[in-house]
Amino acid sequence: MATSLRPGDRIELEVTPDRYVTVRYAGASGDFNPIHIDEEFAKEVGLPGRILHGLWTMAQVARAHTEAAGGPERLKRLSVQFRGMGVIEEKITITGTVTEISDGVAVVKSNAEQAGTRIIRNAEAVVEVASKPSGAAVESADATSSIGSSPGGELPG
Repeated sequence: MATSLRPGDRIELEVTPDRYVTVRYAGASGDFNPIHIDEEFAKEVGLPGRILHGLWTMAQVARAHTEAAGGPERLKRLSVQFRGMGVIEEKITITGTVTEISDGVAVVKSNAEQAGTRIIRNAEAVVEVASKPSGAAVESADATSSIGSSPGGELPG
């Protein structure tokens, strides 16, 4: 396992949203927009089908950073640019690179892609540096860490 994040380290997390993630997220968030939960409605308004909530996708970006840094309490700031619609049952890959470390915090720049299309770009996270990454894969010049994720990125329970 990598012992800490360093400039140039890469992070990666893959998650495949299952067919029910938008319904669960609608209940958790209160966002019941029918483009997320009603397949027929989504198609009637010109979408390929139900689409992911943007904030669910952003949460997966946050997850990639916090798992690489050692836990959710390490995330100090996250900004993203939404650039596309995410769909259910298709793998999303979040990749990023540590660009700098100063005063115990790392800056990580990242993107999220699905089917070759960036759905989130120019994400930037500021995380406290941990001694042991506990989730997303971290690659450095002298070590590689890869720890799996739960299917669909759903919360337990």
